[in-house]
Amino acid sequence: MRAASTFFYRRPYWYLALLLVPPLLWFGTVYLGSLFALLAQSFYKIDDFTAQIVREPTLDTYHQLFSQPANVDIVQRTVLMAICVTIACAVIALPIATYMARYARGRVKAFFYVGVMLPMWTSYLVKIYAWRLLLAKEGIVAWCFGKLGLSGLLETLLAMPGIGGPSLSSSYLGMFIVFVYMWLPFMILPMAAALERVPGSLIQASADLGARPSQTFRNVVLPLAVPGIAAGSVFTFSLTLGDYITPQLTSNSQFIGNVIFDNVGVVGNVPFAAALSLVPIAIIGVYVLIARRLGAFDAL
Repeated sequence: MRAASTFFYRRPYWYLALLLVPPLLWFGTVYLGSLFALLAQSFYKIDDFTAQIVREPTLDTYHQLFSQPANVDIVQRTVLMAICVTIACAVIALPIATYMARYARGRVKAFFYVGVMLPMWTSYLVKIYAWRLLLAKEGIVAWCFGKLGLSGLLETLLAMPGIGGPSLSSSYLGMFIVFVYMWLPFMILPMAAALERVPGSLIQASADLGARPSQTFRNVVLPLAVPGIAAGSVFTFSLTLGDYITPQLTSNSQFIGNVIFDNVGVVGNVPFAAALSLVPIAIIGVYVLIARRLGAFDAL
């Protein structure tokens, strides 16, 4: 053991390789291997008569994916929801992260960090079912609207096409609320980390030059918070884009995640599921490249 310790001490690159090779082999074999095996299925097709996979290279599945308006509508609906959730999380997280990073001290700061991370310690399914109860037709949210005399406003929202539904728990609006709640911590934490790196001297210099607090925030703090916003948006956007449990439990509409799930586990159309899986991978790849140019990885 002493000889091995001396060997690795004198050769730190070998020590680093010994640490990294096992997890990289696991990642490359289990994750990437499974992913490529799935994507390879997208070049096959389903026989319409026998419902069996025809293992001959073809692009018919991709033609089916992009030529049918229903499939294009599913992609557009999912991307739009991911964008809306990301924007909402950024708007809500900005004041919280600013207070955590610039003003909170000691126990108050620890309380905020624990409060932000505490929902992440709870089961994913428990949180969704809890929100279904809160958003139900006779739930506490509808009760609060009734007590405030806003039942008409709630009914108007639920009657709007593209937003509403029978109740909040089975509508796009309810799904949006659940998504924002689920992914908000993933936006707050990187944003707070980015804001903590803003030097206090810059804010003092801005005040010395006569800038009002709103001008300082808009022209100094906010541009420096962009890497944190970009980093958080990578999480909120990608998690919303690939989620299939929340749409399945809070709405009857089809999203990319639950369509892939249904085609693999119910219909058995693995080639179509594999082809559709490539869509969020491509979208997230482009999104990550944009976020990287905005400095997102500097704030992770």
